[in-house]
Amino acid sequence: MITKVTGTLRNLGDEAATLAVGAFEHEVLIPEFTRRHLQAEVGREISLHTIEYLEGNAMHGRITPRLVGFLTEPEREFFELFCSVDGVGVKKALRAMVRPVKKVATLIEEQDVKTLATLPGIGPAMAERIVAKLRRKVPKFALMVARAEIEADVESDVVSETYEVLRGLGHGESDARRLLDAALGTKKKYKDVQSLLQAIYQQTHS
Repeated sequence: MITKVTGTLRNLGDEAATLAVGAFEHEVLIPEFTRRHLQAEVGREISLHTIEYLEGNAMHGRITPRLVGFLTEPEREFFELFCSVDGVGVKKALRAMVRPVKKVATLIEEQDVKTLATLPGIGPAMAERIVAKLRRKVPKFALMVARAEIEADVESDVVSETYEVLRGLGHGESDARRLLDAALGTKKKYKDVQSLLQAIYQQTHS
């Protein structure tokens, strides 16, 4: 299985990116939120974290291997989670992911079915199904995405452990994530849970 492709971004279309890797060019399908991030990268070397799937009908002997690419591993993991909902699948998920992963995860966590249903190809019934299956799986995942987006120099286990401490202190899921995002957004270095907690509470009392 191909899990990562690194090469020169030769072309960027509405639904796919073409990467030159040595003597080969690979077409990688991308969701809209990834395409927006790549607009200024044409001609440069990039890396995409990928998943593979087969498209077509085996009964008719027409099977095409496809790659779907993302900028970070957490984005790829979320996409696979999103695809696991009955009735979604890769094609529907690709079309639906027009918003950043963190925002979609937040909609699911907060059970915002109305907004979730406005994503392309996702109606009210599908939105309800997505929330029912994924709501309890996205809070910790959203922390991973936040960390990847801001590229803070913090170990993932420190972030996760701090999140659990905040939950134990009585903070709700959304509130705990908001406090962590605010502290990590300063891009300071936090070597342990204690230093990160201290920064969080200094912010809340400032």
